[in-house]
Amino acid sequence: MKDIVIVEGVRTPFSPFGGPLRDIPSIELGACVMKEIMNRSGLKGNQIDEIFYGMTLMAEAALYNNVCARQAALLAGLPPEQVSLTIDRACCSSMTSAILAFRTIKSGEGDVIMAVGAENMSHCPQIGPPELRWGQRLGPIVFRDCIAPIGHPNFPPEAVNAGEVAVQYGIGREEQDEWAYRSQMRYQQAKKTAKFKIGEELTPVEVPQKKGPSLIFNEDAFPKPETTLEKLARLNTIYGSPTVTPGNAPGLDTGASALLIMSGEKAREFNLKPLTRLIATASVCTEPTMLAINPGYAIKKVLSKAGMTVDEVDLFEINEAFAAVPLVSSKILGDGDEAKTKKIRERLNVNGGAIAIGHPVGASGARIIMTLMYELRRQGGGYGVAAICGGLSQGDAVLIKVE
Repeated sequence: MKDIVIVEGVRTPFSPFGGPLRDIPSIELGACVMKEIMNRSGLKGNQIDEIFYGMTLMAEAALYNNVCARQAALLAGLPPEQVSLTIDRACCSSMTSAILAFRTIKSGEGDVIMAVGAENMSHCPQIGPPELRWGQRLGPIVFRDCIAPIGHPNFPPEAVNAGEVAVQYGIGREEQDEWAYRSQMRYQQAKKTAKFKIGEELTPVEVPQKKGPSLIFNEDAFPKPETTLEKLARLNTIYGSPTVTPGNAPGLDTGASALLIMSGEKAREFNLKPLTRLIATASVCTEPTMLAINPGYAIKKVLSKAGMTVDEVDLFEINEAFAAVPLVSSKILGDGDEAKTKKIRERLNVNGGAIAIGHPVGASGARIIMTLMYELRRQGGGYGVAAICGGLSQGDAVLIKVE
């Protein structure tokens, strides 16, 4: 069995909807983190076997005629021979990229893989109807906004699904608001202790301005340190969800993430220090409205593959697509036992999550892997599991170990 390791992990700071990164195409953000991976590792372009590149909003990809992985790799200065693949698996996309890297190395089809994710939700265009191409003689022309609401035309919005599943599991609005407040406050504490810093998890982005020098965007702009439980309680629910509000959900955010994954043999050959080992991966799907349960079931599956239990895991990261997701999934991991669930939550998203940091959907899977990896290193090592849900009820999980 090959030893599979992550030797670099970096992301841009995450920008809120309409924020500092609003006008930068996602392919340029993807190129930014690819360049930083190459700079940090010292590798040459011909030493990367393949790039797996996740994104979700194909409406934005259409602005560049798709093949976004290929375009980002060329913009990053990688050679024209570089092989790449663009992946859309909803919010799972960049974690799926890491899973495909794991499988590729394990199968012997490659040894050095970059797993990338990028999204600019502010740059997603509204779409005109197909009739525009052929001409419409009468009636109004109605455009479709692909991000309002987040979801899929033949199914309820994801905010509705998440809220209803939370209620099924006995998790109400108040508990979700409390989790959202916890996420914001934990992020602020992590920031004070320099846990999200340039040169480790973060790389700055240079943002051209119409007048004057470029803006150097170097910290997450979505967190809300002024959050209080009272303010959260005053917010209305969205899209008819029973519990989900703008406060206990993340924003429509922008950013990019990248991981450099390779065999242990290659890491030794290149004299690169492993930051963590990839132990196992897992993917699940369930009924299309049951979004919030999938990280829990993906974690159960990945631990089963490794012959481990939740008690052996030192830290968990579950993407906060909504506060309902880590709350429901942790309850599943605790088998409904209140004391066991509480212990799991004490080790879950210890530096805050997407409700504070932001959720640029294609980039979030890789982001939670690196956040987990760097925190385990600060704590002296151990096992960690990162898991994420994706639209229409998909889920991915990875098990890592920091020596």
